[in-house]
Amino acid sequence: MLSDTEENYLKALLRITAEHDGAGEAGTNQLAGKLNVRPATATDMLKKLREKQLVNYEKYGKITLTDKGRNLAVAIIRRHRLWETFLFDKLGFSWDEVHDIAEQLEHIKSEKLVERLDRFLGFPQFDPHGDAIPNADGDYIHEARHTLAEATEGIRHTIIAVKDNSPSFLQYVSQIGIGIHSEITVLQRYEFDHSMALEIDGTKINISDKVAQNIYCRPTELTTYD
Repeated sequence: MLSDTEENYLKALLRITAEHDGAGEAGTNQLAGKLNVRPATATDMLKKLREKQLVNYEKYGKITLTDKGRNLAVAIIRRHRLWETFLFDKLGFSWDEVHDIAEQLEHIKSEKLVERLDRFLGFPQFDPHGDAIPNADGDYIHEARHTLAEATEGIRHTIIAVKDNSPSFLQYVSQIGIGIHSEITVLQRYEFDHSMALEIDGTKINISDKVAQNIYCRPTELTTYD
């Protein structure tokens, strides 16, 4: 049985891997920064996880998840994203509220509960933020993701996910009319600060480069939903 803190470390390691194109490695300082702890604290936890054969770790070396550790991390993320979907779809929470609540619920380890939750929701493939939900076997949809900052001018794109799940960012993009499945077209990109003018569902707005870097999209003609 893992503690909540141990589960959080495994989840953070898996997310670091995903953010770096699946390289499979993480550094101690990188992990500590992700969890907002001191490097020495992260090192102590890594030793415990190594003893449980969940990570491969040597002092000053890179950290990798073992197969067992990765499977557990995927299961935690599966629970988290299913709970986010339940809170959003069935209980009416907004997409900026669900993350913190799901952080608590993800540590409920009943496999039967997770299986019934998945079935009740209709086996969803994506959570409210556009992130893929692993199925019971740990498999999930892998798709190429490009940020809005990389979108080609004049071509209609569909918003598929957000990179920044913080409440402040989600509240902001909601206020300017951007959400999952929104249809956007880049009208103009400004060289001075890389901000851009967009048309969203018929409305024209300007956004900063920082916002564009935190939104994923793809050309609309390639977008399909089950």
